[in-house]
Amino acid sequence: MAVVPPEERPAAASVTNVPRSLAAALTPLLAGVLLERTSFGWPLVCGGPAKAIYDLLLLAQFRSVPPREEIP
Repeated sequence: MAVVPPEERPAAASVTNVPRSLAAALTPLLAGVLLERTSFGWPLVCGGPAKAIYDLLLLAQFRSVPPREEIP
């Protein structure tokens, strides 16, 4: 949120929270299907790299943007 101007933070929060909520609702279904078909930990094998890729893409996108202020 520090890279977004204060007046745009509520809009930015809603834009990022909607996909996060949808993903949180769908991933247990996908994990259940994967675990039903095999006892191997596929949800962890798939989720770990997906989270790492997400974090690296955020880092690459916002690396050159200085924070506007510290968020308490």
